[in-house]
Amino acid sequence: MKRFIEQMFFAPHWYHYPLIVLLLPFSFLYGFIMWLRRKFAKQVSFSLPIVSVGNLIVGGSGKTPFVIALASRYTGVAVISRGYGRQSTGLLEVSRQGKILVDVTQSGDEPMLMATSLPQASVIVSEDRQSAIGLAIKQGAKIIVLDDGFNRVDLEKFDILLEPLEIANYYTFPAGPFREFMSTRRKANIIAKEGKSFTRHVTIENMSHRMILVTAISNPGRLDAYLPKNVIKKVYYDDHAYFDESVLQKILKENQATSILCTSKDKVKMQHFKLPISEMKLKLEIKNEILTQVDAYVKGYNNA
Repeated sequence: MKRFIEQMFFAPHWYHYPLIVLLLPFSFLYGFIMWLRRKFAKQVSFSLPIVSVGNLIVGGSGKTPFVIALASRYTGVAVISRGYGRQSTGLLEVSRQGKILVDVTQSGDEPMLMATSLPQASVIVSEDRQSAIGLAIKQGAKIIVLDDGFNRVDLEKFDILLEPLEIANYYTFPAGPFREFMSTRRKANIIAKEGKSFTRHVTIENMSHRMILVTAISNPGRLDAYLPKNVIKKVYYDDHAYFDESVLQKILKENQATSILCTSKDKVKMQHFKLPISEMKLKLEIKNEILTQVDAYVKGYNNA
């Protein structure tokens, strides 16, 4: 059922449309509620610049690598995330100036990837972003990068809204993948379109000749464009799911495969596995005009 809904959101077929039509009244109601929430929200401002990287659709659109690319350009940066999929709750420091403080089950996969990719930054997870920002300020942060923050309407911030290369379903949840009406995109300071404002560069580390793709990301079909021909099988888990080493070992053996191919987000949950692992490493190239606008916001805030 989850795969059916995922297809309906990102690549609908003719048989999805009867359900989409049935769900449309709920979608318009949900979108209207989200519009009211944004319209009447009272924003809290802080004493440092907050750059938010978010999107309007559920699932992946490159937020994590965008956050990493952006945060790596500054010193004194703290990255704040919700920490989806973590086996913990509340306010939690994942790293402090590059020192890892918890394991991946407590942090969640994306915050751990950010923490290991940003040795000069701190990473904090919390359902309450205001509390996390307060902790970051207490610890001396000079700039906040807010992961998945576009729908955090209670914060005064600089919003970068990421948009995927193609969108097939423009309806709000539950008939489509949108968290708010498409028109809300106008609230963003920057709209970054994949393929125009930023591009993906994927390399495969430790490639072998018979690989099995194992991944726990949303809409895993988006990886197909980057897969080499020597991928002999694909195994999809639910987004943010954790892996069992013995199960993966069995999959390798049954298929006479030479390695597990996974994304960097998946690999942080396999770091102690004694398995042959090939990694899809993703880097984003962000257009200079976007970086210049962010720099101007940060500089202007600090000089205000």
